[in-house]
Amino acid sequence: MTEQATILIVEDEEKIATLLRDYLEKTGGYQTCWVNRGDEVMEAIDATPPDLVLLDLMLPGMDGLEVCKAIRARGSLPVIMITALVEEIDRLLGLELGADDYICKPFSPREVVARVKAVLRRASGTLQLPGGLVTDSGRRVASLNGQTLTLTPVEFELLSYLTQHPGQVFSRDQLINVIYKDYRVVSDRTVDTHVKNLRQKLAMASPKEEIIESVYGVGYRLVV
Repeated sequence: MTEQATILIVEDEEKIATLLRDYLEKTGGYQTCWVNRGDEVMEAIDATPPDLVLLDLMLPGMDGLEVCKAIRARGSLPVIMITALVEEIDRLLGLELGADDYICKPFSPREVVARVKAVLRRASGTLQLPGGLVTDSGRRVASLNGQTLTLTPVEFELLSYLTQHPGQVFSRDQLINVIYKDYRVVSDRTVDTHVKNLRQKLAMASPKEEIIESVYGVGYRLVV
């Protein structure tokens, strides 16, 4: 992804939109477009196709959740949701809506630029983390310390998703929606089994490192 990537800012408060625009252009080196209504987003995407959408949750015309659904119905355009509603975070990151990341208000403009850069890097297909873990979503391969991992499709989906959100804790329900896109009904133990198998394969390439950590009573996260 080049530095001249275009970011569509969807924000109804002009002061916030201007602040985001200034930082994205001057600090991040991006081009920007701005709309202040949810029901204008799809038209704006058609007119000037962006590389990423910064999408506020509370919008006139159509709220951010519905806009995100509409974007996802068309494809995989990266979306970062901006929200003050912490209780919506699980839904924002779930496959039902498909947001790639979220930022809580109030936020630091520098944090926004950093999140945009990170999501654009992930969208490019290859993601490399400290510690030698690399995932390539285009080729659907992963390696650790230079060793190619022999993963099942479900294991790759699981590892790829955790790699895209390093350090973030995900519940078993969230991970079920990631690895089973048809929303089939499976037990929490199914996720535990996949994580166990994935850990064993990671341990073969890096015996002394715990790559996937259990968070008691919550779920799992990728250790960075």
